Amino acid sequence: MFTGIITHLGKVAEKTESRLTVESDPDFIKKLNLGASVAVNGICLTVVSQGKNSFEIDFMPETLERTNIKYLRKGSFVNLELSATIKTLFSGHFVQGHVDAVTKIVNIGKKGNSRIFAFSIPRGLSKYIVEKGSIAVSGVSLTVLGLSSEKFFVGIIPHTWEKTTFHRTKVGDWVNIEVDVFAKYVEKLLHCKN
Repeated sequence: MFTGIITHLGKVAEKTESRLTVESDPDFIKKLNLGASVAVNGICLTVVSQGKNSFEIDFMPETLERTNIKYLRKGSFVNLELSATIKTLFSGHFVQGHVDAVTKIVNIGKKGNSRIFAFSIPRGLSKYIVEKGSIAVSGVSLTVLGLSSEKFFVGIIPHTWEKTTFHRTKVGDWVNIEVDVFAKYVEKLLHCKN
């Protein structure tokens, strides 16, 4: 379980067909343990090895197919978050790290002090995205500003712009999307016949 509040950035040092090596701040690395969960671009992954300046995670074919890991390469930057604990200040929303789909950035605009990002809505997810609702984009907890039949919009304040990978993105880049899990539970309960 995560909150979607990104604390560090990482950089892909190596990628194989099933393993990712990520470099990051030693202060972040030392908080990890073997077998611990860590969110990499919003994907809940397990630490299988760590050094002073890097850690490694394994990923399975399902993760490769469903997330933007397939687009990462050596030198790519990623958002990082430690898993939540009982002492974690909960200031984002419940993020499981179970990515629903990838989608593209279709527009980046500026309004006042913020950037307004538009993303295409992946097939089947529109019903879970609501105005003023929560959504995780590459692990970042965000509020949906608005949506159309094909796109949804979020605002990125200067702090989030600087502290996440958003300041390195461009139109056409692929991002991970995780919709609010509570919407899925409500849907299941409403359609449950038992």
